[in-house]
Amino acid sequence: MFNLIHQDKNNKARWGKLITAHGQVDTPCFMPVGTQGTVKTLSPQDLEECSAQIILSNAYHLFLRPGIEVIRKAGGLHNFMSWQKPVLTDSGGYQIFSLALLRKVKDEGVQFQSHIDGTMHIITAEEVIRIQQVLGSDIIMPLDECVHYPCSMDHAEIAMKRTIDWASRSKRALRRNHQLLFGIVQGATYEDLRKECTERLIEIDFNGYAIGGVSVGEPKNLRYNIVNFVTGLLPQDKPRYLMGVGLPQDIIEAVEQGVDMFDCVVPTRYGRNGTAFTTDGKLTIRNSPYTEDFRMLDGRCSCYTCMNFSRAYLRHLFNTDEMLGLRLVSLHNVHFFLELMRKIREAIGQDRFGDFKKEFLNKYSNSKL
Repeated sequence: MFNLIHQDKNNKARWGKLITAHGQVDTPCFMPVGTQGTVKTLSPQDLEECSAQIILSNAYHLFLRPGIEVIRKAGGLHNFMSWQKPVLTDSGGYQIFSLALLRKVKDEGVQFQSHIDGTMHIITAEEVIRIQQVLGSDIIMPLDECVHYPCSMDHAEIAMKRTIDWASRSKRALRRNHQLLFGIVQGATYEDLRKECTERLIEIDFNGYAIGGVSVGEPKNLRYNIVNFVTGLLPQDKPRYLMGVGLPQDIIEAVEQGVDMFDCVVPTRYGRNGTAFTTDGKLTIRNSPYTEDFRMLDGRCSCYTCMNFSRAYLRHLFNTDEMLGLRLVSLHNVHFFLELMRKIREAIGQDRFGDFKKEFLNKYSNSKL
């Protein structure tokens, strides 16, 4: 289900192909986030035209709304949202554990109060798998316990061991061979815990491995060290997924460390707030310097937004609260991220990822818009 096509001769950057029941995904890949069965402001047709190969949804949110039975009756999540390409569903572990005052964690599972209507629910490792089997996800993530930074080693160890136990129970509960199950490496910032968790998950044997518990408040250098350490322990023949990390510079650093898959709400969240990602860095379109700027957002971009609309027009849309502005900048940002991944794969295939990284970051970080 994963073919490693080429590794750059000068670093750990990898180009591969992930094979799922709903199609193939070229890696390194970025997964636009459709938490509630939709990538905010964008249609499936928009995503197709941006060359999206896979999107991410969230089992926790779909469990609460519209409910699993509704999606079952629709014939699964792909039919429900009219997206026939691969879907990865997150278990919602991070969302549940962020509800610090609304949940209780035990070895058996998690009791939590819905952030929507206050109803109480109990969810186990096995139930999370059952939910995602009903959804029909191509890639399933097990329930895990994520801790925030900073975290004591004792607390991190308890969460790590619980994550391993839940992962083992998740694999036993999986009944459909066409669905891929990834293990999630936890252990906070402690290398000994990360090593133990990685080794135990490899013994259980998953279709791929995710690095969780990063981008939770730790300094960037520490995050990079954790990712580099864990990727050095993971099997070469399985995909590696860095959860929730998605700024362009962070993606490029992690690709160099051997990461294959990424997701983040950044492209659409920034887009809805009027910030565009360009090859020359971030551009906040609401700002007054763009009032009479009739250039496209990014002179090197071929997306629908850049081919048809000026910065001045986009600024006008945001400053008159027109919904089209949110949609157009979000569309551009998703296109930018997916095109970045295409260029990364091309550079890896040519053994020039190091040069690409240097060129991209130099322009992205130092250019004046």
